[in-house]
Amino acid sequence: MIVRDERPADVDAISAVTAAAFAGRPYSAGTEQYIVLALRRAGALVISLVAEQDGVVVGHAAWSLVSLPDTPAGWYGLGPISVSPEWQGQGIGTALMEAGLERLRRLGALGCVLVGDPAYYERFGFDHFPGLAYPGAPAEVVMALPFTSALPTGAIEFHEAFGATGPDRN
Repeated sequence: MIVRDERPADVDAISAVTAAAFAGRPYSAGTEQYIVLALRRAGALVISLVAEQDGVVVGHAAWSLVSLPDTPAGWYGLGPISVSPEWQGQGIGTALMEAGLERLRRLGALGCVLVGDPAYYERFGFDHFPGLAYPGAPAEVVMALPFTSALPTGAIEFHEAFGATGPDRN
C-alpha cells in the first residue's frame, strides 16, 4: 500500500470510497463524498491523500483550514477520512492519519481539530480541550491535537463546503 497526494483521475474513486465508508453509519448524513467534492471545487483541500493498494484507491483523507474565533489562525480540520469497508482494520486509516499530520506539521500548522470517535483518535494524540466545541456535537467527540503551545478554544467553523448535500450543491 502507498499513501500519496490525490490526482485528478482519483476523483471518482475517492467519491466511491467515501460513500461506501459512511454508508449506513448512524452518525452520517450520507453527504461526506459531497463535502470532499465541494472542498475540492472551492480550492479548500489543503491536503488530500489517498491510500492505494495494487493501483486501486482504498482510502482517502482530507484536511482543510478551519476558523476558531478565539484562537490564532493556523488550525486545520480533518475530515472526512474514509477507508473502503473491505479494507478497514488493516492500518490504512492509520497510515493516512500519520502522513497527513506530518504534512500539517511541515506546513507550520498550529494543530488539527476534528469531530470523531475518541477511541480511534486518542491514539494519535487527539484530546478534549475546555471551551472547544462544535455546534450540535457532544463534547466528547470534539477533539484537537495542538502542534505548539497554542491551545484551541471556541466553536470550530469548518469550511462552508461541509454544508454540501449533493454533488452540485455546497
